[in-house]
Amino acid sequence: MQSGMEVPSDRSLDESTVELVEMLGHPNPRWREDLAYPLLTTWITKGVYDDLLSGLGNGIVPGLRHGLGHDGDVSVLRRSYSALMLAEIIGRDNNAQLMTAASVLDWGDRATAWYVREQDHRGWIPEQGWANAIAHGADLLAALARSRHFGQLELTVLLDVIADRVLTPTAYIWRHGEDDRLAYAVMTLLHRNSLDPSIVEPWLARLGAGIKPPRTRGHLEAEWPTPAARNTSAFLRALHLQLALGVQGRADLRADAELFAQQPAHRVDLLLAVLDQIRGESPWLYRPTTRARPLD
Repeated sequence: MQSGMEVPSDRSLDESTVELVEMLGHPNPRWREDLAYPLLTTWITKGVYDDLLSGLGNGIVPGLRHGLGHDGDVSVLRRSYSALMLAEIIGRDNNAQLMTAASVLDWGDRATAWYVREQDHRGWIPEQGWANAIAHGADLLAALARSRHFGQLELTVLLDVIADRVLTPTAYIWRHGEDDRLAYAVMTLLHRNSLDPSIVEPWLARLGAGIKPPRTRGHLEAEWPTPAARNTSAFLRALHLQLALGVQGRADLRADAELFAQQPAHRVDLLLAVLDQIRGESPWLYRPTTRARPLD
């Protein structure tokens, strides 16, 4: 019995793929979320595209530029679901090791160029369903962070892109789990154990500077926190919680069992560094830093 998720027998795979990729930007969530995305994801997972994965990714990537710079229109749907689909393609490569480094690194360049420029941060859109570009972009960065093609330099770039994204001024306050998804992308980076505290701690200090209210002559000159500062604060708290509790990998990604088997290296030092930034946001509230190390 067919489940409805098989490749159609009465038309070519190319024809079906072109139609489904176009649907990724459809304003009707039934076409986009209930048909195009799950079908393409299922076919990728089953290996239908294994010999065509590079071409599929190259066909998806232009969607990241579709309407880039617009805010408040339906073009965000194509950008957001292109990012989510590219994450699935890279995830397939992470599982099956099918792609060359050149292709994945090129996709990474295009993905990060889109992510820091995305202006439409809406999560849920009435009648059109989920847009969620910030969360889907975080999922894409997490997929790239797992890639065997990404070494210390590329992982450091991803870390900086996340800081750029969090700190960039915006009118939107994230309220659909974007902070958790971005923190999980960072945890994935940290679990690679390629980034030591000399890289991560200055990065945390940069984020900490973004949540400290600017003052002139002892008084605030504008309303605080700004949406970006609020988002940064929420992100740092999410990262602290994930470092404290630990995170797990995805069951569908074979390498995750090993990647997430142990806590990240330098976890305790990073916990203290994150706490220092959180404390600095409201020094009047929190007790001064002590050097007592939290229980591992």
